[in-house]
Amino acid sequence: MELAWDRKYDKSAAKSAPVSVALPFQTIETLNESSQQRQKSIESFLTGRGETEWRNRLIWGDKKYVLPSLLPEFANAVDLIYIDPPFDTGADFSYQVEVPDHDVDTATFTKLPSVIEQKAYRDTWGEGSTHLDSYLRWFYETLLFLQKLLKPTGSIYIHLDWHVSHYAKVIADEVFGRDNFVNEIIWKRRGGALNNFKSFGSITDSIFLYVKTAECYFQPLKDKDSEEAKQYISERFIYDDGDGRGLYSRDPITNPSGKPTPSLIYEYKGYKPPRKGWAFSKETMEQWDKEGRLYFPPDKSHRIRRKTFLSEYDGQPIQNLWTDIYVINSQAKEFSGYATQKPEAFLKRIIEASSRPGDLVLDCFCGSGTSAVVAEKTGRRWIACDLSRFAVHTTRKRLLGVENVKPFVIQNLGKYERQVWQTAEFGDEAGTRVRSYISFILNLYNAQALSGYVWLHGKKGNRLVHVGSVDSPVSALDVGQIVAEFKRSVGTGKEAPKTNEVDVLGWDFAFELNELAKQQAAQAGVDVRFLRIPREVLDKRAVEQGDVHFFELASLDVGAKIDGKKVTININDFVIPLDDVPADVQKNITHWSQWVDYWAIDWNNKNDTFHNEWQEYRTREKPRLVTSSSKTYEDHGEYRVLIKVIDILGNDSTKMLSVKV
Repeated sequence: MELAWDRKYDKSAAKSAPVSVALPFQTIETLNESSQQRQKSIESFLTGRGETEWRNRLIWGDKKYVLPSLLPEFANAVDLIYIDPPFDTGADFSYQVEVPDHDVDTATFTKLPSVIEQKAYRDTWGEGSTHLDSYLRWFYETLLFLQKLLKPTGSIYIHLDWHVSHYAKVIADEVFGRDNFVNEIIWKRRGGALNNFKSFGSITDSIFLYVKTAECYFQPLKDKDSEEAKQYISERFIYDDGDGRGLYSRDPITNPSGKPTPSLIYEYKGYKPPRKGWAFSKETMEQWDKEGRLYFPPDKSHRIRRKTFLSEYDGQPIQNLWTDIYVINSQAKEFSGYATQKPEAFLKRIIEASSRPGDLVLDCFCGSGTSAVVAEKTGRRWIACDLSRFAVHTTRKRLLGVENVKPFVIQNLGKYERQVWQTAEFGDEAGTRVRSYISFILNLYNAQALSGYVWLHGKKGNRLVHVGSVDSPVSALDVGQIVAEFKRSVGTGKEAPKTNEVDVLGWDFAFELNELAKQQAAQAGVDVRFLRIPREVLDKRAVEQGDVHFFELASLDVGAKIDGKKVTININDFVIPLDDVPADVQKNITHWSQWVDYWAIDWNNKNDTFHNEWQEYRTREKPRLVTSSSKTYEDHGEYRVLIKVIDILGNDSTKMLSVKV
């Protein structure tokens, strides 16, 4: 059986392959790495000698770019894949945001999906008549990449519910092969009853287990705490010899083979063997007899039995119906704000069954990060990916809460993804490509193009506009050039500026840019405002539907106090754009610190990636946020200190300070 959908086959009747462009990853943050590990990594990179130590990877990006970019390094290398893709519920990208009260309590509001998340959802599920076709194509292409990443001995768990599980099964059969389907696991998401008046309540999910080959790894699991195990104990462990060894059961020792085994057919102490023989050799029988582990019935017409002591019993085998794991609710200790969050016990069962310590686990829809957290706790290596910036931030916080968490990195595809987009959209010729790109961005920003300038590209109302390039962050030097061109052009020419206001649009911004560049521009009499070009620009559909919005950068004010070799960093103020914050929630903000969810410091940045050497963040147990941190340096000198602040919506702002001790 095969499902067909629009564009599954090309004009030559061959199956259409998904677009696969491998892009290099950019490491934007390294966490929990010691100074010694950091120096070793730098030396390995600079000298090109020796392998760098493995780093677990948390990747922010769209899986349609991330998965093919993983292939050059990880084809046939992933031991276990778990995916929990969108269920067609409409709530897959929503999450609860807590706005901590400056005094005691917290306020909450539901953060709706960002525009790019909405776009990803539409790409997955489509609309109207394209609904199912869109999903089938998306799911099929995703599985093609995952099949290539999976090791020959690996397994994949596909977690779905009633909306699409029946379609997904057919597609998975096609990609992995029907013979490689192992199990359908049913998870009863235990909770309150559903009051459905026209149907039975849907309280289960389906998880499909597939393997790549018959050589897959699987470790059967047992549970001693289940209701089934408790009943088994009460019914079977009822004997006690009074010798201090406790309760035991009397279990048969008959050969489980389907046919008689001559070497196991022997009489022992006058007891006749079963027709197919005993379960083990005579030598083992004698050893167990010596250890007092055999029960001999008074009537020798009955069989010898083995004594299994309760202290040795490790539980009943776990089957494919899981009724013992509760869904995460808002009161659970694990709860991170995600409605679709899965329990750690659930992922622990999957990871321990289908991987060994040291194996590599991949989750490309990581959400709140449960798979990465459990992989970390159980000694597995991991790669976790998500499209949502907030998901990446939530996962980072949860990982930092794991005791003795190993160093890990946060990555994205950054400028490389934008370069591919720019070439595909505007052609190979450099000059034409750049001009067309600038015109495109100006049009999205509703600005008119200007001619005769290098740094001033357009005008919107009374404000001039600069468009940053796709492959480099807007720097203080860029702002200096913008201001200088503005000053030279005042009062000259037909399109000479009649205003002192400039909007600078950029994909990325240098660490120290916002306050420093604004101050320098203000000294020159220019009012500069910085706005981020959103990732939605990369998608034609979002552009066509008018889903592109430019948001101003947050304003971060930090200061340093130096006392000998001791440096204290203080956050003095933090203001975020309020576009995504409901008006009634804004009224709860009485102090700037309520916007801050997390902040971290790289005490000695060497113009490389941000190294998280200290962090502070809110948790349910500790809602108060410390807004200062100190470090005593070992040596005198000048140090570049980077401060990263992440707001309650998951957006980050970074500031650089130069300190001399």
